Amino acid sequence: MSVPDASNPIVFFKAMCRAFAVSLVSSRDRRDPIESLSRQAFESFAEGVALEANKDAPVACRGGCASCCAIRVVATAPEVLSLARQIRAFPQKLSSGLKQRILAADRATRLLDQQQRMDSSVGCPLIEDDYCGVYAVRPLACRGHASFDEDACRDALKGGAYEVPISALHLTVRSLVQNAMQSALRDAGLAWGSYELNQALAIALSDETCERAWMTGDDVFASALITDVSLAEMAETFDALKAMAA
Repeated sequence: MSVPDASNPIVFFKAMCRAFAVSLVSSRDRRDPIESLSRQAFESFAEGVALEANKDAPVACRGGCASCCAIRVVATAPEVLSLARQIRAFPQKLSSGLKQRILAADRATRLLDQQQRMDSSVGCPLIEDDYCGVYAVRPLACRGHASFDEDACRDALKGGAYEVPISALHLTVRSLVQNAMQSALRDAGLAWGSYELNQALAIALSDETCERAWMTGDDVFASALITDVSLAEMAETFDALKAMAA
């Protein structure tokens, strides 16, 4: 698909809603929409950013810098299930080790608020030696958190008061793509919330029936649902955006 210009958020959102809806109703993807939806989301994000990226300074994010990987990560069900597939596909020893680290991270962070989480010593369980072990299928939330200043990120991680310059473009495109996918999932009768990643992954890796249950409409990650904004408010916003003229 040709990704629309993200500088017009309404056009971008509506076009992405239609694109995700097409994927969900196609015969191949309806049987197993998980991989195709995630791939479509990641590719659309990358293309949306690329169309506008020359207007911003280059981001400082690189392999070997995991300063932001202590913050809470949220993800949709397709993203969580894609990650779980990737982890299960690793060699048994690596897969088992990652699962145990995810379970431990979930136990350590589940009751922490955002600041407590930053202040804790618990980082993302998918990071090894400051590199992401699942980089190709990392969630949109990770892709959309891009900094212009590596030193500022490191200072913030240490508790400094430094204001980290974050790319508004990456945040905006991530939000538009993720919300469009959520809107399409809602219209298709699938669980469409956003979930805390450690807890949702712990569920997915502990129950191999999650994929099938989600594809039949069950909200298998309900206990990990992020409620900063209610589903009712999100649904109202999605409907209003889709009703707007471009």
